[in-house]
Amino acid sequence: MSEKRLAIDIGGTFADFVLLDEDSGSVTLEKEPSPKERLTDHIFRGMGRLDVDLTDLDMVIHGSTVVINTILQEVGSRIGLITTQGFRDVLGLGRGNRPEVYNLLYKPPTPLIPRYLRLEVPERLDHKGNVITPLDEEATRRAIERLRAREVEGIAVCFLHAYANPEHERDVRRIAGEVYPEAHVSISSDITGEFREFERTSTVALNTYVMPSVAAYLAGLEERLSLGGFQGGLNIIQSTGGLTTSEEARRMPIRTLESGPAGGVIGAVALGKQLDEPNLIATDVGGTSFDVALILDGRPFEKSETYVNKRPVLQPTIDITSVGAGGGSIAWLDDSGGFRVGPLSAEADPGPVCFGKGGTEPTVTDAHLVLGRINPRNFLGRRMELDVAGAKAAIQGRIADPLGLSLEEAAHGITHLADTNMIHAIRRVTIERGHDPRDFTLLGYGGGGGLFAASLAREMEIGKTIIPVNPAVFSAWGILNSDFREDVVRTTVMPTAALSVEELLEMFADLADVAADKLAASGLAAERARFVRALDMRYEGQEHTVKVPLPSADDFQAGGMPLLQSLFDQLHERMYAHASPGTPTELVNLRLSAIVESGKPSILEIPRGTGDGGEALKSDRRVYFRDERDAVTCPVYDRERLGAGDAFRGPAIVEEWNATTIVHPGQRLGVDDYGNLIITEEE
Repeated sequence: MSEKRLAIDIGGTFADFVLLDEDSGSVTLEKEPSPKERLTDHIFRGMGRLDVDLTDLDMVIHGSTVVINTILQEVGSRIGLITTQGFRDVLGLGRGNRPEVYNLLYKPPTPLIPRYLRLEVPERLDHKGNVITPLDEEATRRAIERLRAREVEGIAVCFLHAYANPEHERDVRRIAGEVYPEAHVSISSDITGEFREFERTSTVALNTYVMPSVAAYLAGLEERLSLGGFQGGLNIIQSTGGLTTSEEARRMPIRTLESGPAGGVIGAVALGKQLDEPNLIATDVGGTSFDVALILDGRPFEKSETYVNKRPVLQPTIDITSVGAGGGSIAWLDDSGGFRVGPLSAEADPGPVCFGKGGTEPTVTDAHLVLGRINPRNFLGRRMELDVAGAKAAIQGRIADPLGLSLEEAAHGITHLADTNMIHAIRRVTIERGHDPRDFTLLGYGGGGGLFAASLAREMEIGKTIIPVNPAVFSAWGILNSDFREDVVRTTVMPTAALSVEELLEMFADLADVAADKLAASGLAAERARFVRALDMRYEGQEHTVKVPLPSADDFQAGGMPLLQSLFDQLHERMYAHASPGTPTELVNLRLSAIVESGKPSILEIPRGTGDGGEALKSDRRVYFRDERDAVTCPVYDRERLGAGDAFRGPAIVEEWNATTIVHPGQRLGVDDYGNLIITEEE
C-alpha cells in the first residue's frame, strides 16, 4: 500500500500544499491565501482543492509561522516567571551592555514578563549541579498561587545552573500541576542544556509566551483533521529542518521558530545533491520577506543562538537571514521624502492593490505588473485577474507624482529598491562572512523567486542561477525531504587537554541515550537513528566558540585529541581568518543530533524538448527592463511545455501557474534533465 504524505507551508501571503504519493512518485500542488484570521479554514480549503481523502493520508507535515509571528507582533499570552532567589531581574538587566555600540538611541526590548509577574523562591545549585540550598516547596506553592491569582496563562521556570541538575525545576512543574493544573508550564532544563542565565531565561520565557497560542492552533488543526477521518501523524518542521511530533511542538514551540523557511533550505540541500551543486545561496522570495541561507559542501550553516526582536533564543537553528522584502512589500515615502520599500507588507489581506481586495498601498507585485513582467490574466492559475489600472493609479499617486517620476521610472525604482534590500541580505551571509558569492550558485524559489533571481545574480556577479521545478511551493516540497531529529546539548566547560578520547566518547554516549529516549517518547525507533556529534570549543580566555564536528570514531581513535585540536584551528582560521596553533583550548558544549530518516520524494527526469523551446512559445508582450529605456517585445514561454535541453536567449518570460521567471537581456536560459531552469550570463 502506498504512503501518502501532505506538506503544508504557511507563508505571509499564501499557504502552499504538496501531496506526495510515494508509490507512484506523483506530486500534486496547491496554493491558498493565508490570512491570519481564519487560517485553519483556509488550510482546509486548500486541502479540499487537492481532492484528497483524509482517511488515505498517512502523514501531514506542517511548516508554521505561528511562533515567530506571535513574538514579532508581541501578541503572546500573559505569563509569569519563577526563578532563583536574587535573580528576579535577569530579564530586565540582560547582559548589561549596549549591543549596538554606535547607536546612541538604542533601547533594549521591554521584558515580555513584567516585574510583578517575576517571582523568586529559595533554592540554589552550584555550577556542577550540587544542591547548596534545597527548594522551598511551600514558597513555591505560594508563588504559583500568586501567579494564578494574577491570571497568568503560563509559567516559565528558570533556576540558576538548572542545566547541570534539573530536579528543582521538575519539582516546580510537579507542584504547578497540583496547584494550577490549567497553566502551561515550561522549564528551562527541558528547553536547553546550555549555560548563560540571561539567554536561558529569555528562551524559556519566549517558549512559554507562545505555548497557549500554539497549543490552541495545533489542537484545533488536529481536531479538524480527526473529524475528517485522518488517522495518521501530524508532524511539525523545526528550525533545524528536522521533524518533530505535534505533541512535542506544543510542549516546546520555540523549536519551530524558523519552521517555514527551514523547509526551503532542506529542499535546497536535496536538490543540490541531485544536481551536484554543493555550494548554493538559497533565496526564498515570499509575500512578506526574503530569506537567504548559505549551503557549503552540501550542508547548511547552523547556529546555536538566534535573536527575535532583540531577544536571544538558545536553540539550534538553520542560519537564515530574513529581511522585509517580498511581493507584498509596500513602497512608501518617509517624512523627508525618501523612497523606501518594505519592511511593511500588504500580506494576504488586503494584499497588493492589484489583488482587488481593498489594498491602497503600492507593492512590489504591483510594480512588476505595471512593468509587464506579470500576466494579469494568468495569476495563480487564472483564479485571480489582476487589476492593472489600480496598480498604475497607486504607483502614480503615491510614488511617481510626489517624486516627479514617470510611472515606469517609479515602478523600476520599486523593484530596484527591493533588489537592493535582497542584495544586502546576500552580502551578510557571504561577503561579510568571508565567502565570495561568485563561488556559489544562486537558487531562487518562492512565489517571487523567479522575478528576482536573475537580477540578483547579475548584481552579485554569480555565474549560475537555478529556478527549481514548482518554485512557488518549493519550501513545502522541501518539508517532504525532512527527517525526524532530536537535539541534545550539555555544557561542560573544561580544558581539552584534561580529556581523553575514551572519556569524550563516553560523554557523547550519555547524550545519545538521552536523545534515544526522546525519540522513543515520540514513537520513533531509536535503533534507526543516526547520530551527529559536535563540540563547541574555544581558545582559553576567549568568550565565543567554534563548532567542531567530531571526527568518525576510527579517525578519532587514530588521531586522538591532537586531531580535534587541529580541526578546531582549521575552522577558527576559516571563520576568523586567523588561528593560534599550540594555544591551549577548552571544551564548552557537547552537541548531539539524533536523526531518523524518512522517505524522500523522487526527482524525476522530464522528456526532451526541441532544443529552442519553440513548442513552449505561447505569446509575446511589451516588458520594461531596467537597462532598457523603453519596453521591449518579449517572448513568453509556457514552462509546462519546455523540455530538457531547451535553451534560448533573453529577454524572455517563462510562466507557470503559480510563478513567473524573468530572463534579462544578455542572459541565457537552459532547461536541465529534471526541468530546472538554468540562467547564465552570455558573456
